[in-house]
Amino acid sequence: MSGQFELRCPITYDLGLIRGLVRLFAQHAGLSGGRLENLTLAVNEAVTNVLDHAGAAGTVSATSDDDGVTVEVVDLAGTLLPEHLTTAHVDPTSSHGFGLWVIRCVCDEVTLDHPDGRTRLRMSMRYKPPVPPFVTSFTSDAFTSDGDCSGAVS
Repeated sequence: MSGQFELRCPITYDLGLIRGLVRLFAQHAGLSGGRLENLTLAVNEAVTNVLDHAGAAGTVSATSDDDGVTVEVVDLAGTLLPEHLTTAHVDPTSSHGFGLWVIRCVCDEVTLDHPDGRTRLRMSMRYKPPVPPFVTSFTSDAFTSDGDCSGAVS
């Protein structure tokens, strides 16, 4: 459903509402199964980061095109840096701090920039998983032993 609808809502502490809106939008656009679940999870993590670290002020917006769904989470604080995203990892001794790592791992593409001093985290999920030309099959484990993952970050 290319470009017919857009979703835009303020970030609130009602994570269930935001997850539900994003899920409904993405499902309506054609995302399904694990890819739908992964995008919903990524948005939940991104919004939680805004609530916990960026003063809770921001917006969630979603668009779709012929390739997939893109969700942008924008916070007004502007403190999240690209280095936070590219160096995100799992610390097995910590009980929190996995959000950016999860986002990076489950989305097809993740970008971070700062328009007008705000932080914009853009997460994209294609309708079909991308397959590099040299890959002939997938293994069940997308993660390496050092806690890295195969998500594309720019």
